[in-house]
Amino acid sequence: MTVAPLSDDAHAEFLAAHPTASFLQNPRWPEVKSGWRGESLGVFADDRLVAATLVLHRPLPVPSAVPLVGGRTLAYLAEGPVFDPADVDLSSMLTALTERLRRDGAFLVRMGLPGVRRRWSAGDVRRALAAGDHRMLTELEPLAVDDDAEALRDELAALGWRAPGESEEFEAGQPQFQARIPLVDDNGAGLDVEAVLARMDQTSRRQTRKSTRSELTISVGGEEDLPSWQELYEETAARDGFTGRPLSYFQRMHRALNAADDTECTLYFAHLDETLLAAAIFVRQGRFAWYVYGASAAQERKRYAPRALQLRQIEDALAAGCRWYDLGGLSPSLDPEHELAGLTRFKTTMGADVVQTQGEWDFEISPLLAKAFRLYMARR
Repeated sequence: MTVAPLSDDAHAEFLAAHPTASFLQNPRWPEVKSGWRGESLGVFADDRLVAATLVLHRPLPVPSAVPLVGGRTLAYLAEGPVFDPADVDLSSMLTALTERLRRDGAFLVRMGLPGVRRRWSAGDVRRALAAGDHRMLTELEPLAVDDDAEALRDELAALGWRAPGESEEFEAGQPQFQARIPLVDDNGAGLDVEAVLARMDQTSRRQTRKSTRSELTISVGGEEDLPSWQELYEETAARDGFTGRPLSYFQRMHRALNAADDTECTLYFAHLDETLLAAAIFVRQGRFAWYVYGASAAQERKRYAPRALQLRQIEDALAAGCRWYDLGGLSPSLDPEHELAGLTRFKTTMGADVVQTQGEWDFEISPLLAKAFRLYMARR
């Protein structure tokens, strides 16, 4: 196998044939990530393109003039590379990729291969969290297990890749455990809105239905409306105690993803008369949809404006033929007193199953620099 740069158009065309690929693999994503350099690489078997990946390069935080260190980079493959496992020899592909990245100056390759190892039903996780009889999600009987995914882990370890640990906190990068609402049945047939609502617990379903009778106006905003989003988002960050992103980040995201083929980044608002009560940012690429960011006001909570926006996003994801609606990461802890337990409780009451992905694996090209980088990140 050989590795060569891909044009944005060729990369986008390849992703179009893989409709559940993440938007983090979109060739326009580097336009959003300041401080990173992006490149699209293709893996070829003879002259046939069999895999593609977006690589984000982040330089070591040292001057480029420092001998043997300056200019070296972390090569990050978020949710990549994208390929058909039945069509690609994993060992050959990864050997070719890591050798190419070595030549380009990477000291560490961090890769989050697409795929799901295990899946737990929303109802089982909700009940276990309420009972408090288990410490970790992995102690529960899963709804589904992918045996091929387990074999893949053995192959990665044999190739020298370092497996991610299982932490109760969110890891750097993409969380290993994610909440996803299925939008198709076990046979792949699309669900309707009522079937998705039926997955929710009684309280979430009641609040969602009530939101449709709360005299709210739901609208779609453009890039010019992002300052209104930002004001509500910063209010939410101050109230809930998290550090938010700047307006410029959302402007870049909205502009870049909406310029991409078969991808959209949508800004939703929920108003009561002239008062903005909730806002959300939704991303769809191919047959996958994501609830990426949300914000809400402190007043008029009984209008359930965030629920109304969730419903709108589900409706739009269904209309686009999506297979999953992703609510983002969560902790695998089942301790009801854990600081992230509320997040797990909310997402599973929305009807989201929990999936364990492959997580992000490391390949150390320079073990010394990789160790120094981990120490630096831990201190940050």
